[in-house]
Amino acid sequence: MFSTESFDIYLRHGYAVLTMIFGSFIAGSSPEGSAAIAYPVFTLLLKIPPAVARNFAFAIQSIGMTSASLLILNLKIKVEWNYIKYVTFGGIFGLIFGTYYIVPLISPPLAKLFFVSLWLSFGLVLWYENTKPKREVFDKIQSFQRSDMARLLFFGLIGGMISSIFGTGINIFSFCLMTIYYRIDEKVAVPSSVIIMTLETILGFFLHAGLIQDFQQEAFEMWLACIPFVAIFAPLGAFVISKVPRKVVATFLYIILIVQFFGAIWVIKPNLFQLSLCVITLLLGLGIFLYLANVKRVEA
Repeated sequence: MFSTESFDIYLRHGYAVLTMIFGSFIAGSSPEGSAAIAYPVFTLLLKIPPAVARNFAFAIQSIGMTSASLLILNLKIKVEWNYIKYVTFGGIFGLIFGTYYIVPLISPPLAKLFFVSLWLSFGLVLWYENTKPKREVFDKIQSFQRSDMARLLFFGLIGGMISSIFGTGINIFSFCLMTIYYRIDEKVAVPSSVIIMTLETILGFFLHAGLIQDFQQEAFEMWLACIPFVAIFAPLGAFVISKVPRKVVATFLYIILIVQFFGAIWVIKPNLFQLSLCVITLLLGLGIFLYLANVKRVEA
C-alpha cells in the first residue's frame, strides 16, 4: 500500500471495510461465511453488481477464513474430519458446475430470498430441537458408513452450487445436515464448516481470478482495503466461539438467521410472487429439516 500510494482506496471503500469487520467476525464464529453479510449489503443496499460482490466474497474469504482455519488447526479445536473431507470433495464439483452453468441463469433478489428463507427454517428447527431437555449431541458422526459418505458428497455438491451464486453457502447447507440429522455438537460443526468454506472459497477465487478472468477492478480494490481487518476479526470470531457454551453458539446462530431474513425482506421489499416464494420455501424447509431431525439413522 505504501509503495503504490494506494491508501485512497480506504476513502473510496470505507463501507466495505465496515461491513467486513462484522462479516469476518461472523464468518469465523458461525457456519455463515462473511459473504452472507457482504453479499446482501453490497448488492441490495450499496447497489454493487452481484458479480462484483460474489468475486469480492471469494477473494476476501480466502484471507479471513484461511486465517480462522489456521487458528482452529493451531489451537487443535475439535472438528469432524469425515464431514470436512467428503463435503469439500462434493463441493468442488458443485462449485465448478454452478459457476459455469447455474450463475448465468439466476435472478439475484429471488435467489437471496430463497437463501434466507431456507436458512430461517433450519434455524427454527434447530431451536426446537435444542428446547428438548435431553437432546443428545456428538462430536463426530457415529458409526460412519458408505451411505454417510454418499450423503455428505451429495450435500457438498448442492452446497457448492449455492456457493457459486453467493460466494458462500456450502458451509451453512452442510451444517444443517450435521446438526439436525447427525446431531453433531454446534461447537464442533462450526469450526468444521469454517474449514470447508476456506477450501471452497480459495477454489472460487482461483476460478474467477485465474481461469474465467472476470475479477473486476472494484472487487480488487475492496479486497485490498479489507485484508488487514478480516485477517484479525475472522480468527478472533473462531477463538471467541471456542470459549463459549454450545447453547450460546446456537443462540448466536438463531440471531444471525433471523436478522438476515428480515433484513433481506426490508431491503428487497418483495412483491406478492416473491413473498409467496419465501413462504413456500420456509414451509418446505421446515418439513425437510423436521424430517431429518426425526428420521431414524440406521447404524451398522
